[in-house]
Amino acid sequence: MKRRVVVTGMGAITPIGNTVEQFWNGIKEEKVGIGAITKFDTEEYKVKIAAEVKDFVAKERMDFKSAKRMEPFSQYAVVAATEAMEDAGLDMSKEDPYRVGVIIGSGIGGLSSMEREHEKIITKGPKRVNPLLVPMMICNMAAGNVSIALGCKGKCTNVVTACATGTHSIGDALRAIQYGDADVVFAGGAESSITPIAVAGFTNLTALSSSNDPMQASLPFDKKRSGFVIGEGAGVVVLEELEHAKKRGAKIYAEVCGYGATSDAYHITSPAEDGSGAAKAMELAMEEAGVTPEEVDYINAHGTGTHHNDLFETRAIHRAFGEAASSLKVSSTKSMIGHLLGAAGAVELIACIKTIEEGYIHPTVGTTEPDEGCDLDYVLHGAVKQEVRVALSNSLGFGGHNATLLVKKYEE
Repeated sequence: MKRRVVVTGMGAITPIGNTVEQFWNGIKEEKVGIGAITKFDTEEYKVKIAAEVKDFVAKERMDFKSAKRMEPFSQYAVVAATEAMEDAGLDMSKEDPYRVGVIIGSGIGGLSSMEREHEKIITKGPKRVNPLLVPMMICNMAAGNVSIALGCKGKCTNVVTACATGTHSIGDALRAIQYGDADVVFAGGAESSITPIAVAGFTNLTALSSSNDPMQASLPFDKKRSGFVIGEGAGVVVLEELEHAKKRGAKIYAEVCGYGATSDAYHITSPAEDGSGAAKAMELAMEEAGVTPEEVDYINAHGTGTHHNDLFETRAIHRAFGEAASSLKVSSTKSMIGHLLGAAGAVELIACIKTIEEGYIHPTVGTTEPDEGCDLDYVLHGAVKQEVRVALSNSLGFGGHNATLLVKKYEE
């Protein structure tokens, strides 16, 4: 029999705040964290804006020596996980460390270190490459560094499924606890790939927004949308077996009740046009949770602002929810923080949990005129205050990866 799993801690590094409190306050202020790229010279680039993390000084939030041996994505993961641990009130001296795991993924890993060291090869020769390049760039090091920093000796893995990474990581953590592999898991995603090659690559793929107006760049579901805005950050949640959490008197934010994961088996970048893969992921999450479409109050959509994603995700919601789709509230956090790639699903699940906690559904900021075929309630006229008992979080990744998590208000 599957064990119940709850969320007892959260941590976040985002373009609108470097703690969960700052992030959520930014959401309620409808703050847009998009601006000019500062990480490199964009003079020759068509795309000149991104959603960068701001005012993050690693040595102020973590061990200085350790920080110097990490790329930003790993730094973000360690800081977010530390915040989540403190929020959960988890004392590792009282835990069996082999029952505490880490499943934190990154879609790309340390791309900036690869660029930097490749330049050294060209200009100074291979002997000048940093000997720490490999442990800095490989994407499993977010999980590895969190494990080292917090003393977690249980299951420690890394999921890489592009934009679905964070959601799949949390889904895998859910399964690990449900079936007894762990009692507690730090789960989520981390990313820092606002680099010359990433921006050039996504631009030439025509995936990035063509607008250089920060307030008009990330427009999910809007007729004027032209692509996504690349972002960075990290989101980590503490998932915990219910009885373990109750025994130590932990605060319970919400219960994770369902997880669905599918593949479109269709195209390397485009979702399936009929939305069938994403719809099935939502259906699986609801089925596991024992929830009907009519019981779902809110969907935090993948909602990237690309033409195909928004249209096909809308079709997927109609396919999964039928007539109940018309009464759903659907919004995209990416309208404010851009697309955090491998970290997106984790940060957006935190938004869902805060939505349940406060009964506050944020709008899709900036979107004013939904495109033809985008016909759901995208919360366009300001925030909605209502009780939210059940929420879904969707993530759809290049390669056809679909992932959905269902969270509920906790009840005994």
